[in-house]
Amino acid sequence: MAQTRAVRTRATIVRAAGELFGERGYHGASTTDILERCGLTRGALYFHFPSKEAIADAVVDHQAQALSAPERESPLQATIALTFAYADSLLRDPVMRGAVRLAVEQGTYRKPDAAPYEGPQEAVLGLFLQAEARGELLTTADPHAIARLMVAAFTGVQLVSDALTGRGDLMERLTDLWRYLLPGIANPGLLPHLRVPDLDS
Repeated sequence: MAQTRAVRTRATIVRAAGELFGERGYHGASTTDILERCGLTRGALYFHFPSKEAIADAVVDHQAQALSAPERESPLQATIALTFAYADSLLRDPVMRGAVRLAVEQGTYRKPDAAPYEGPQEAVLGLFLQAEARGELLTTADPHAIARLMVAAFTGVQLVSDALTGRGDLMERLTDLWRYLLPGIANPGLLPHLRVPDLDS
């Protein structure tokens, strides 16, 4: 029972922090703000997290929950589905929005590193490698290069969408990305069978 309560308390802190980091950035959200948002005592907060930076790290780690690819017969279709599921989580989950803002602005709370981007890149690389093995990619397509491009392009798409429409057109922009990318990487025989967007996940 106590363990369940501890898990729930930790999740409450991460959610409150994620919401605030998403709204205000790292420097704009203090531990006092987080406590006010989640309604806990300072002792409860520091029992779970030794610092605000540790809370921010937990928020960034929340991204991993959105990196499980939906099952599809085609690895390339699964990759498309994964990116749309990730985008959908950005629209629905305030902790995800906080995680992405911290990843983009990570220099404000720690020395910048590649960790927030490595998980997404590894997830899509695994799918692109499967697609290559299945003959779904053009023979000239390098899965490693495509994975790097996809993570960079998705990051840019969501940032521009956030700046211009508060991510209101994120799905439309992601659809554009895939429709123009696929002819350059996919086996032409597969193109008519790929569905963009894939929102059934």
